[in-house]
Amino acid sequence: MEYGLDAAFPIYAGGLGILAGDHMKSVGDLRAPVTGLGLLWDEGYTRQVLAARGGLEDQYPKTPRDAVRRIETRVEVTVKGKTVPLRAWKVERYISSDLYLLEPERAADRWITERLYGGDTADRLAQEIVLGVGGVRLIKALGIDADVYHFNEGHAVFAGLELLRSKRFGGTSLAQRMTKLRPHVVFTTHTPVPAGNEVHDLAAMRAVDADCGFTDAELEKIGGAPFSMTVAGLRLARIANGVAELHGETAREMWKDVAGAAPIISITNGVHVPTWQDARIRAALVPDKARAVQDAQLWTAHQTMKAELIAEVAKRTKVKLSQDRLLIGFARRAATYKRADLILGDEKALKKLFERGVQIVYAGKAHPRDTAGKQVIGKLVAAAKKYKQHVVFLENYDMTLGALLTRGTDIWLNNPRRPLEASGTSGMKAAMNGVPNLSILDGWWPEGCEHGVTGWKIGDADPSDDAFDEADGLRVDNRDRALLYKTLEREVLPAFANRAKWVAIMRASIAMSAWRFSSDRMIEDYIAKVYTH
Repeated sequence: MEYGLDAAFPIYAGGLGILAGDHMKSVGDLRAPVTGLGLLWDEGYTRQVLAARGGLEDQYPKTPRDAVRRIETRVEVTVKGKTVPLRAWKVERYISSDLYLLEPERAADRWITERLYGGDTADRLAQEIVLGVGGVRLIKALGIDADVYHFNEGHAVFAGLELLRSKRFGGTSLAQRMTKLRPHVVFTTHTPVPAGNEVHDLAAMRAVDADCGFTDAELEKIGGAPFSMTVAGLRLARIANGVAELHGETAREMWKDVAGAAPIISITNGVHVPTWQDARIRAALVPDKARAVQDAQLWTAHQTMKAELIAEVAKRTKVKLSQDRLLIGFARRAATYKRADLILGDEKALKKLFERGVQIVYAGKAHPRDTAGKQVIGKLVAAAKKYKQHVVFLENYDMTLGALLTRGTDIWLNNPRRPLEASGTSGMKAAMNGVPNLSILDGWWPEGCEHGVTGWKIGDADPSDDAFDEADGLRVDNRDRALLYKTLEREVLPAFANRAKWVAIMRASIAMSAWRFSSDRMIEDYIAKVYTH
C-alpha cells in the first residue's frame, strides 16, 4: 500500500512503508528476482504541522512525479459496477529493482488513489481492488512469469481472490482452487494490534465489487464473516511470517484458531544500510585502522552528527540543546501503545533526570483521524513548552528527520506495551549509527539486546502481563516507568560519563546491527525460507 523510498517522494506513512522501500532497495542491490507493486497516491500521506492556535494541522501537497515513468501497459478493474481503466508507472529513482505503481487512468476515478489511508471503508476497498486485482493483471500484462505472490500485509489480499478466479488455478470447487493456489502465495503479517488487522462486512465488499464474483459462502470460507484480510492471507498462503522472533510467537498465538491457516514463522525485519547508516560511521570503522584511531574517529563522527541535529533543532524550535549532555531520541508514529509520554509521567523523577543533564527530542505523526494519537502529540508539545531546554518536539516527522535523529541522538528510547510492537525498525537505524537502544524487550530488541553491551533493556519480560488488557495498563505503565528511570540513572548516565565505555557500547551496537538487522539479510531470509518452495 505504501513505499518509503525518499522524503522527496512522500507516498508512505510510516514504518510499514519504509520497510517496503528498504525491501525493494535490497532486492536491487542483491539482484533478486522480485517485482514490487503498489499505488501512486495523488497526495500521499499528511504533512502534519503544529497549528498557530494550537493543535495539529494536516496538509496534503501533491505528490511530485519526477521519480516515475509512465509505461504503456494498461489494465482495468471493476469498482462499484463500473469499469476503471488503470495506468502504471515505473519508479526510476532511489532503487535499481522493478517497482510499479498503479492509479486510475481517468480523472473521474482518481478519488480511489487521492490520498494514502484517506477516505472511508468504500475508498479503502476500492484501493485494495486496484492494488490486488489490478496488480495481478498488471503482472500478467507485463509478461512477468510470477511464481510466488507475496502479500505484504493484508492490503494485498484481493490479489488472492483474483488468482483464485483465474484459469491458472482452475478446479471444480473453491477448495480445489485454494489447494492449487497455496504453493504460490506467501503472506506477511505486521501487527498484533487488533485495529491493524483489517475486517470488512461482506455487504460492503459486494457494494464495491471487492467480492470479486465470489458468493458470501465462498468469501466466508476464505476470510470469514466479516471478512478478515489477515485470515484470508493466512488461508490463501502456504507459509506466513511475523516480523521478529517474538512477533512470530505472538502471531501464532493470536491466529491459532484459524482453520486452514498457513504455518507462521519469523523473519526479523531489517533496514537498508546504505540509506540509514551514515557514511562517516563506515569511514571511521575501516578495518585497516588501529582500534584507537577507529574509536577517535567514531566519536568525532558522532559528535559531528549530534551537532547537525542540534543545529536543526535550533533552526526549527529556537531551542539550543547542549552538545555535552545526554540526548535521548524518541521518534515514531503516534500510536498510544508506543507510550511516547511514558518518561514524562513522574514529574519529580523527571526533574532529577534533568538535573543530571538529560535532554529529550521527540518527533512523531498521527493518522489524521487518530484522536488518541493526536492527544499523545499534544502531551509532547505541552512538555516541550513546560520543560524548555530539556524537551523539544519536532513537527512533520519524515524520512529526513528520521535519519537526523537516528544518527544525532546519544541513545534511542523505545518503550511500547509488550508485545504490541511487532518489530520496530527505527532502533535498528540508530544502532547501526552507534546510537545504543534503551528499550522494552519487545519487537526486534530481544534479539539484539546484550544488556550493558549493545544497549540496555528496560526490565525483564513479564509473562504474567496481558498486553491486551487495558484495565491493567496503569499498573504496567507505572512499573515500566520506574524501571526506565532506574536504568537511566544507574546504568545509562554513568556509562555516558565514561567516554571509553560509551564508545565500546557504540561499537558493539554497530557490530550487532550492521548485518544482522540489515534488509540485505532480511531478503536473503525471505528467499531461503519463504520465496523458495
